Amino acid sequence: MLLAGSLCGPVAGLRATEAGLIKVNGAIGQATAGYVSRAINLAGDRHFACLIIQLDTPGGSLESTRQIVQKFYASTVPTVVYVAPAGAWAGSAGCFITLAADVAAMAPSTSIGAAHPVSIFPGVGDSTNSVMKEKIENLAGSYIVSIAKKRGRNAEWAKSSVINSQALSATEALETNVIDLIAEDLPDLLKKLDGREIDGKPLKTAGAQIIDIPMTTREKIRQVLSHPELMLLLVLVAMYGIIGELSNPGAILPGVVGAIALILVLYMTTILPVNIAGLALLGLAAVLFFVDVSAPAHGVLTFGGIVAFFLGALMLFNRAEPGFRLSLAYIIPATAITGLFFIFVVGAGLRAQLLPVRAGRETMLSRTVAAVTAITPTQGKVFVEGEYWNAISDTPIEAGRPAQIVGIEGLTLKVKPQTTATPNASKS
Repeated sequence: MLLAGSLCGPVAGLRATEAGLIKVNGAIGQATAGYVSRAINLAGDRHFACLIIQLDTPGGSLESTRQIVQKFYASTVPTVVYVAPAGAWAGSAGCFITLAADVAAMAPSTSIGAAHPVSIFPGVGDSTNSVMKEKIENLAGSYIVSIAKKRGRNAEWAKSSVINSQALSATEALETNVIDLIAEDLPDLLKKLDGREIDGKPLKTAGAQIIDIPMTTREKIRQVLSHPELMLLLVLVAMYGIIGELSNPGAILPGVVGAIALILVLYMTTILPVNIAGLALLGLAAVLFFVDVSAPAHGVLTFGGIVAFFLGALMLFNRAEPGFRLSLAYIIPATAITGLFFIFVVGAGLRAQLLPVRAGRETMLSRTVAAVTAITPTQGKVFVEGEYWNAISDTPIEAGRPAQIVGIEGLTLKVKPQTTATPNASKS
């Protein structure tokens, strides 16, 4: 027993430490906040030496940023934000997150900053009055200063990144005490983290095993639904599907697809910084298109719908964070396709509905046929379109005499004698 105990001690001491790793790319949203929160909880449960958040973002929503910062503060595991790989950027909301970590690190050829509130506060733009704009700048400035002071970083620069949109390279950020270190890659980061004290406890990361913490399926779906381009596509699907179902009741498939797309759009409005005015214009465009389909107004409503659609798409994310904006490269093709669809496809369908009937039983109305047998109010036969039909007439018609079809009752034709003009008899 003593021998077994003496052997177990060295073996336990040889156990390698572990460091968690998550990669955050793209705009910061609710999906990102949930992912970071779950990773911190998991790292705490597994007693990781630290949790590394590899960051590359143009920014994101303030609410999601606040959730991540608060989770950093409450974490029992040291958090390390590593702006990487080369060319990565911790912009806007990413600047807040980097400064809030226990250790802020950057790879060479990366940048940080430009955290102006025009980006991180939805609805703040050039048209915002100066008083409100100043209030929001002061709020964001005081928030980032409090973060920098809590972590012992350059609070003066942090405020200038908000007020004056200043940005720094990795080397400049290290020299001005904005970050703690520069690391070439993850192994170099672990090496430089080793021995650094966090809350009075030294980190033991030299040779630590990096454990990836991937996104769950649910988080991946939420991340996918955080793309503005996808929302615009779903708006088109919902519009086409619902209008198609209302125009052709009973088709079912267009209505089902359109309803699902509409529900996803409504869900995405809760996780994306949507401009209500833009969404309202898209809804108006759908109404105008449907009304023009149902009651043609010579294209006036369709033209109005196209204009409303373009303005709605343009305004949908016009004051949002760069990662949540729609490019004209998506808006213009979507508007053009929608306009062509309703001008040509729907217009062609309407014109087809207004054409006279050219096939079927209705085409026999008003035609003149010969009575095969005598036609009475109860029986008779005629020959039309290669078929013998039962025929009746209120006025008897002799066999071989012409008759005009005036109605169809089931499989029986209702006819009347063909009236022919007779020349006036010559006077003697």
